[in-house]
Amino acid sequence: MTSSTLPEEPALPEGPAEIICSAKACQQAAAWALQWNNPRIHTPERRKTWLACDDHRQHLSHFLQARSFLRDVVPLPEFDGDLGGG
Repeated sequence: MTSSTLPEEPALPEGPAEIICSAKACQQAAAWALQWNNPRIHTPERRKTWLACDDHRQHLSHFLQARSFLRDVVPLPEFDGDLGGG
């Protein structure tokens, strides 16, 4: 009689997942939280968040500012908002 074994479950990563920049194809660690909203579709108090590395902070900020969406830029260690994708 042979015993069947279940495949091992993959190990979960230890510690928090790395938080990466929101710029397309960038894999660098984020250092900044860019808080924004679109006033045409969001209430004034609603904030969405993009994350930026040092290299993409200015580019992403300019993109949002050009559309009057940017509300605040906060260093990631000081950011106390939701990073759950909003």
